[in-house]
Amino acid sequence: MLNPVKVGILGLGTVGGGTVHVLQRNAEEIARRAGRGIVVTHACAKELNKTHPYSTDKMMLTAQLTDVVNNPEVEIIVELLGGTTIARDMTLQAIANGKHVVTANKALIAKHGNEIFAAAQEKGVMVAFEAAVGGGIPIIKAVREGLAGNKIEWIAGIINGTSNFILTEMRDKGSDFADVLAQAQRLGYAEKYPTFDIEGVDAAHKLTILASLAFGIPLQFDKVYMEGITKISPIDVQYADELGYIIKHLGITKRTDNGIELRVHPTLVPNKRLLANVDGVMNAVLVQADALGQSLYYGAGAGALPTGSAIVADLVDITRTLTTDPGNRVPHLAFQANALVDLPILSIEETETLYYLRMSALDKLGVLAHVTNILSENGISIEAIIQKEPVSGTDHVSVVMLTHCVKEKRVNKAIQAIEKLDGITGQVIRIRVEMLEG
Repeated sequence: MLNPVKVGILGLGTVGGGTVHVLQRNAEEIARRAGRGIVVTHACAKELNKTHPYSTDKMMLTAQLTDVVNNPEVEIIVELLGGTTIARDMTLQAIANGKHVVTANKALIAKHGNEIFAAAQEKGVMVAFEAAVGGGIPIIKAVREGLAGNKIEWIAGIINGTSNFILTEMRDKGSDFADVLAQAQRLGYAEKYPTFDIEGVDAAHKLTILASLAFGIPLQFDKVYMEGITKISPIDVQYADELGYIIKHLGITKRTDNGIELRVHPTLVPNKRLLANVDGVMNAVLVQADALGQSLYYGAGAGALPTGSAIVADLVDITRTLTTDPGNRVPHLAFQANALVDLPILSIEETETLYYLRMSALDKLGVLAHVTNILSENGISIEAIIQKEPVSGTDHVSVVMLTHCVKEKRVNKAIQAIEKLDGITGQVIRIRVEMLEG
């Protein structure tokens, strides 16, 4: 394998710490995907984020940004400074030095992206920005690569977790905006000065980027219509609910015959829609494309490890393209061909999940006891049991059970025994249950 790629990070705060944590924790997996290791060798930090278990032993730490940006050893710069002045200067300097750049800075891309990408194109370097929209959700890659065969018609997204948390709490608890904002600040979901979030500026930065990717237009942040959520009252939330709608703060961009719509504002969404059910600080982006139709991208829109995950994905992308040899192209099966691992595949009998069991039982004392005994003998515990009323004119009842997590072979054995009981008619219906929790 080739020598590791040397990375310099500007800013070791929450996201910087999360990025190094992900790189170190998943180092072997990342090297298998990228074709070589990716190591942070240099970092500029005012103070280290101590909440992440990462090592700085092999890093050159400095308080000077230029020490990292001008270091000839560093091949990729990760810009995590925030703001748009120093961040822009450092990004352009890194590009001028022939370095690739990864950034999580949506304001930087939305406001100065046109200039930055032109400079990068001229120098033949990459600027990657997956973490700038939707935190850890790979929405940039989806729009840019996964949907490359489509004409995108519109994008609607919950792309600010703070405003989504506030609207969710207002709906669930009937609280006033001001009370929920104060709660969000206590929980660390909202900044001390939350204007960027609650007035839609943050969402507008992200929407600017999505619109550019979707429609092939220049970045035009100054053209986005912005309206915040400060005027939303509990009574609006209640009435929307009675009508079958939920209020969400959406970023929307559409292609029309007359041009592109670019807007951020509170929106009533039918409560059966997927986006309506994205709650709390989570983000989700719904994309309407002509060939695929609708697709939804959902996940954590902020946080150290989710955002670090997106930054590392960009580092892997750049690493794959650092050389022109085919071994560094995107591998067919995501991992490098020589790094595939032959892991065993479980038979269905060895799988573990929860089960839904339905049976027709004779409505008399003791039948259910026999069933539960068989389940118990096979190490199967019951989470819930429902016995329906007898169907008129019969002496049988439907019994439905939900089991806890168990190996399938135990369930198969139990079903065989239950079906032999005198009090059970016909087959036991078995359906696997996946809770799909995080």
